Amino acid sequence: MAVGSFSAGLSGLNANGTYLSVIGNNLANINTVGFKSSTVTFSDLVSQTVGGDSLNPMQVGLGVTTGAISPTFSQGAIENTREATNVAIQGGGFLVVADADGSPAYTRAGAFSFDKDGKLVTPDGHFVQGWDDIDPLTGLVMVTGQPGDLTVPPGILRAPLATSNFTTETNLNADAATGSTFTAAVQIYDALGSAHVATITYTKQAAAGTWSYQASVPGDDVTGGTPGTPTSIGTGTLVFNSNGLLGSVNGGAPADITLTTPGWINGAAASSLGWNIVEPDGSATLSGFAITSATSSIRQNGSAPGTMDNITIGPDGTITATFGAGQAVNIGQLALATFNNPKGLVKLGSSLYGVSAAAGIPNVGVAGTGGRGTLIGSALEQSNVDIAQEFTQMILAQRGYQANSKTITVSDELLVDTLNLKR
Repeated sequence: MAVGSFSAGLSGLNANGTYLSVIGNNLANINTVGFKSSTVTFSDLVSQTVGGDSLNPMQVGLGVTTGAISPTFSQGAIENTREATNVAIQGGGFLVVADADGSPAYTRAGAFSFDKDGKLVTPDGHFVQGWDDIDPLTGLVMVTGQPGDLTVPPGILRAPLATSNFTTETNLNADAATGSTFTAAVQIYDALGSAHVATITYTKQAAAGTWSYQASVPGDDVTGGTPGTPTSIGTGTLVFNSNGLLGSVNGGAPADITLTTPGWINGAAASSLGWNIVEPDGSATLSGFAITSATSSIRQNGSAPGTMDNITIGPDGTITATFGAGQAVNIGQLALATFNNPKGLVKLGSSLYGVSAAAGIPNVGVAGTGGRGTLIGSALEQSNVDIAQEFTQMILAQRGYQANSKTITVSDELLVDTLNLKR
């Protein structure tokens, strides 16, 4: 039995030694961004039957082994870094990165930055994955297909966007006297990015609920215009019904109006402007209630050229760039992946994880959907190592190691006594 106790004690030394190694690694990474601590579980080895009746067999265990070493994916503390390219995950999921060969890896450490080519990369050079195709109509990122490298060159010059449509939320006073006028001014941009002011002048007509309108641009701004005199780009009539709702536009049903300017004097092509009269839900942007004429809201889709001076990352991973012209546009979106069994991921070093059969297939998509966590820009997730718990576990592992070493010492003394019996 002394030899068996040697073996059991040695297995205890090995198991507790492994436990101490895991604890040491946890403590060493207490300040590693996105690090997840590991826990150790023990399991006993097969037992040897040494006798006993048929009901209660007599068995002696042969020691202990390390049953599992598993990462703990609890949430780490979020720390603000004031670095625009940093991102932290609040909740489940992993940021997707890839090496130069396109092999994917996954990480919780969002300490990203730009490389010399303007690509978003990790500290060890892995390329951050996401989508950067923008829908020209909505300006939203199209998150279809496989994600790829995200490129956002600093200082990129954004081309101007010519105004193609605008909206004015305007009420025209039903009690206004005949001949009364009201104007609404809209800043628009031509194809070269120069700003102009389009003015809509409403004039109350004698017929109840009837107004005429004239849209114009400064004569100084267009080819063939007269300096100091507005150049008309569209006229018509608006009629409101007895409820103050828009009943007809230019003699027909309410519909959007197209206005066309002459060529601009700076060489920009003529502009075709869609004046949005009817919203997608069918409501009109113009009303004729008995209250002071006023324009409550103006929207247009054009912008001047500008140089990107800052980016922000939203909760869904959308990267939004701001330009010197005061415009903000979406330029990309980060991809986030989840796994059926994240504990089955393989640690690759540098805060990266690799896939394995135990982890399952990565489910890549948009943050905040499909069980994925949300993202926090200009922040990093810190290590989830609990120093108090680790020190407590260290004491237990140390005592376990000492107890098993004592088992070997006692077994050695018993073996010496047995050998001395022969003398």
